[in-house]
Amino acid sequence: MPADAPAGSPTTGGPIEELTDTTAGALLPERSARGHKGTFGRLLVVAGSLDYAGSALLVCLAAGRAGAGLVALAVPESLQPLFAAKVVEATTMGLPEDDVEEVEPEDALARILDHEHDALVVGPGLRPGLTTVELIRRLLAVADEGTPPAVVDAEALRSLAAEDDWWLGVHRACVLTPHTGEFARLRAASGIAAGADGDLLADDDARAAAATDAAQRWGQVVVLKGARTVIAAPDGRIARAGFENPGLASGGTGDVLSGTIGALLAQHLEPFAAARLGVFLHGTAGESIRDRLGDAGLLASDLPFEIALARKRLAATRARRTAERKLGFGVRAGGSPS
Repeated sequence: MPADAPAGSPTTGGPIEELTDTTAGALLPERSARGHKGTFGRLLVVAGSLDYAGSALLVCLAAGRAGAGLVALAVPESLQPLFAAKVVEATTMGLPEDDVEEVEPEDALARILDHEHDALVVGPGLRPGLTTVELIRRLLAVADEGTPPAVVDAEALRSLAAEDDWWLGVHRACVLTPHTGEFARLRAASGIAAGADGDLLADDDARAAAATDAAQRWGQVVVLKGARTVIAAPDGRIARAGFENPGLASGGTGDVLSGTIGALLAQHLEPFAAARLGVFLHGTAGESIRDRLGDAGLLASDLPFEIALARKRLAATRARRTAERKLGFGVRAGGSPS
């Protein structure tokens, strides 16, 4: 598990928050005993294509397991019957098309904006193309009062990186979740030369510095995925999850993370909190599976149920520590009662 002691940030000189059961548990949204589906958030997922149907399904499954009350999946209308037959708990919504699998950006945007939701996940498994690029740009440019925040992943990140200074047109509050390759493309479109950020696979200081600079430059929360995932906020705050799990190096695990963070946004956590808690739950779930299977054999579809169990364990740990404080027991820095 991640260590409790903070380390110095190479960019700000301030502390890097090392995520632990204690720090992550403090972020858990409350679950009212009298709550209903709407209480726990409505998440809209814009994801999936014929070739990457699994991406959309994993996002929806993870979102439900992470506590979202209602999940809706928006797909090109020609594919809606296919996806409607595959998702059980989520609803589906068809997006108007110019051609098979090619959405009509203006009409699709209108339908998305007309759908009631508290948060958005956009990008996993979308079909590459000019219409996708246009829809992503229009969708992320919306900045009306009360505009829901978005998790931006996969094809949505690649769509943004197709244009220099892309972040100037992004006005919606976002959590960007790039792996190192996507991050490098986004940085290149920001005028950062290839290799200028250093070794973003193995150098933790370089990863922290690059993520912090990117979050401040782009004005968005950045989750730089990989071993010891870094989460950076525009105001200079930075956190890190100490998980190093090669079992998570398999297709679809990033889609599960997007759905998890999206569900937490829908439950009204602010973006930096949702990103930190989502990364921690995802990493904890991966560790639980690794304990049983070892370093290989983990499937993305194994993760969502374990995410629910990780959340339950965090809630129980938080409740126990709260009870100990009420009884007058102190808690040492290491997290155990004195």
